[in-house]
This record gives sequence, structure tokens and C-alpha cells, in this order.
Amino acid sequence: MPLQKTPTGVILAIRLTPNAATSGIGPIEDGPYGPRLKCRVTTYPEDGKANKTLLKFVAKSLGRPVSTITVASGVTNRNKQLHITGDPDLLYQQVHAWLNAVHESKIKG
Repeated sequence: MPLQKTPTGVILAIRLTPNAATSGIGPIEDGPYGPRLKCRVTTYPEDGKANKTLLKFVAKSLGRPVSTITVASGVTNRNKQLHITGDPDLLYQQVHAWLNAVHESKIKG
């Protein structure tokens, strides 16, 4: 599972495909950096636009404010770690349930 608890929330591992034909989330795939949630956005990766679109898309999918989600690592890389701020236990349960749903069926934007 591409999810880890931190003292201030959770870290979600992402593999981003910018400039995709359609936006979408899923599935979870194993790769050389461990399991990652595949995300696609139609935004071109210029001046952080694809990252901003990703943050909005994940926030909307989770029902969380965009201000609680940041790119913790991988700002200029397709492999990213998003930090979601909040109660670690509650967030872990919420995001874990969401990831299970995503794994079952891809979410489209």
C-alpha cells in the first residue's frame, strides 16, 4: 500500500503522468520505488501546474481542503510523495479505504 503514517498526517506515494489524454486516479502499481498510486492529469508539467492540478484532484477525491495536501518530495519528478496533514490515525483509515476503492475501480476526473 502506498501509504505511511507520519506524526503530522500521512504520506501518499504517487506516480504522476502529466499531459495525459484524460485525468484519472488508479490503479496502484508496484515499481522500482515500491507501490505507488498512478495519477494522470491533462495539465502540462510547466511551472508546477501539473502538481497543482494533482493536489486539487486528490483533495477533491478525498473530500479534503487543498491546503492540507503538499508535495513532500518529487516536485520535479513523476514519482512523488504527497503529505496530507491531519490526525494520522483518522487520515490513515480514510485514505486506506479510498485507496481500496481506487484499486477496485479507477477514478476519472
